Amino acid sequence: MIKNMKLTRIFQHISIAVMITAFSLTSCDYLDVVPPEQPNIDDAMSSPTRALGFLYSCYGGVGTDLPSAYLGEINSTTDEYVLPYSWNTDGYWGAYAFNTASSTNQNWLWSTTYQYIGQCYLFLQKLENAGSDIASDAEKELWRAECQFLVAYYHFVTLRRYGPIPITDSYIPMNTPPSEYNGRFHFDYCVDWIANQLDEAAKVLPANRTVTNEWGRATSTIAKAVKARLLLYAASPLWNGSFPYPNWQNENFETPGYGKALVSNTYDKSKWERALAACQEALTLATTSGDRELYDDDEYYSRQSLSLPFVPGVADVDDNKEFLKNVMKMRYAVSTRESEGNKEIIWGLSNQFDFYSRYPLRILKKSDGTWHAGYSGVSPTLYTIEHFYTANGKLPEKDLDFTPSSEWFESAGLSSREDIIKLNVGREPRFYAWMAFDGGDYGTKFAAGSPLKLEMRNAEMHGYNPSLFNRDHSVTGFLTQKFVDPVTEFYTAGGSTSGTSAPTILFRLAELYLNVAECQAALGNTQEAIDALNPVRERAGIPKLTIADVTSNMTIKDWVHNERFVELWNEGHRFFDVRRWAEGAKYFGAGKREGLNAEVQSPTFEEFNKRTIVDAPYVWENRMYLNPVFYNEVYKNPQMVQAPGY
Repeated sequence: MIKNMKLTRIFQHISIAVMITAFSLTSCDYLDVVPPEQPNIDDAMSSPTRALGFLYSCYGGVGTDLPSAYLGEINSTTDEYVLPYSWNTDGYWGAYAFNTASSTNQNWLWSTTYQYIGQCYLFLQKLENAGSDIASDAEKELWRAECQFLVAYYHFVTLRRYGPIPITDSYIPMNTPPSEYNGRFHFDYCVDWIANQLDEAAKVLPANRTVTNEWGRATSTIAKAVKARLLLYAASPLWNGSFPYPNWQNENFETPGYGKALVSNTYDKSKWERALAACQEALTLATTSGDRELYDDDEYYSRQSLSLPFVPGVADVDDNKEFLKNVMKMRYAVSTRESEGNKEIIWGLSNQFDFYSRYPLRILKKSDGTWHAGYSGVSPTLYTIEHFYTANGKLPEKDLDFTPSSEWFESAGLSSREDIIKLNVGREPRFYAWMAFDGGDYGTKFAAGSPLKLEMRNAEMHGYNPSLFNRDHSVTGFLTQKFVDPVTEFYTAGGSTSGTSAPTILFRLAELYLNVAECQAALGNTQEAIDALNPVRERAGIPKLTIADVTSNMTIKDWVHNERFVELWNEGHRFFDVRRWAEGAKYFGAGKREGLNAEVQSPTFEEFNKRTIVDAPYVWENRMYLNPVFYNEVYKNPQMVQAPGY
């Protein structure tokens, strides 16, 4: 992905002025998006290599809102997993989990995205004067489209956090008077503007990048995927009649055609129809000219000389091999690159999060007496554990063939695996691919060539022990191994290997199927929604959904939402999904996050396996649907209004 474009080497040729723009994150004013004009800014266009490096620098903000960063609020404030409460001052996640975010305490995303919008416009301004020795007319046209896409994308990631935003459609001189600053535009106006920019860019961009060193650069497939997500969000309840602050509006600034209004307060079915058209267009393009397909290689593990995984109650015999292969397939679906045969990722970044945050404590004792060890902090909630499906493709509580809920926390009675509870037996392949639990295995060759058997109650191994492990522990008694390459291995002599460093996923094909399904469900097209869900379910190794499965107890909306929760778990969607569904209190409120009784040192089996509310001051207030804007933006800009509740 972007790593393959050799950014580090190319950046060395870019002028210092451009570098400041690309990497400074301390500006408070969204208009402070370019450095003061100075002679050496032209050095960035003095050769084809430097010009291309200047263009690449415009991509530098794409990873700002990284979806998998474990300390970022996108994941660490949802009901997917929790972190130890003592980590709440690390990063900004605590402010968003516990409702202490304010106009002086937030994550600087606003400043960063507008900074890169300015970077794009500065590049376009300099490109106009570049000669044919720097770039051909065809290259210039393509580069303009890339910048148009990036400007639209940066507006989108700002919009999904802050709601209505100022639109910057051209280079803004530094001497622009405050009276000419833009205020927030109506949300629907922003959506239309961004969608149009994406459509225009897509007309020029290639559908796919076949040259290795162009991976990560914009394509029409990426542009249409962004548009699909944009319009899906815009059709969702928060922005389609259910915004909790209907009287919020501008004081001075007016949006053409909307006046001072910022949000539409009535439901509009046509938004779902428009979203469906965009989602279907993106899916069709991705699976044709975009050359994308759901990852379905169930033999890659064998080419990596790996064994099939341990799954409780599923013996490694011929009748079960397909199930076990599906487990490995789903691990590889999110941990391999296109060069390894994975064509599912539509857009990704080379930036990797810290896997040690999810690795178990005390992985392997080295020959020098010290330990390989992880932080064990990323702790899936019981909501997560209970909402992955059974092997029958149903929720555990709704599967009549699954263990009754009154027995979930009892031992399954497996020989030499007595710590495994019944809730963790008889589950779907994705559960065993991505979750980890007491008595189960972590990895394939994780500890010197063998899987690591988890001992989550053992205070000397993977259990709670503040005196030994300081702040590090699993809060819920569960861990995750999603994104961890199955070849990851720690060695007794020291050192480790972690595979090929797959890209962090921004967009992948499964999402497009789920987007189409959600639009169809919202429009009352049950069979069409099922048809869009089933390719994702089939690939995961669970039975197809049928009309008979859609009942008053499990509506098509419920199925779509839960399939999205499972398939896209920990990929940065839940934070935005719950908000756009206007269901913050339902899922993110006080007392909603539960785990096992894991924050006890050396508990008995019965003490440990007990449903427990996570001991942290999680709370939900409706103001949390939007991020606050840094106070200086409001102070400097007479057209700007703060988000409601801040």
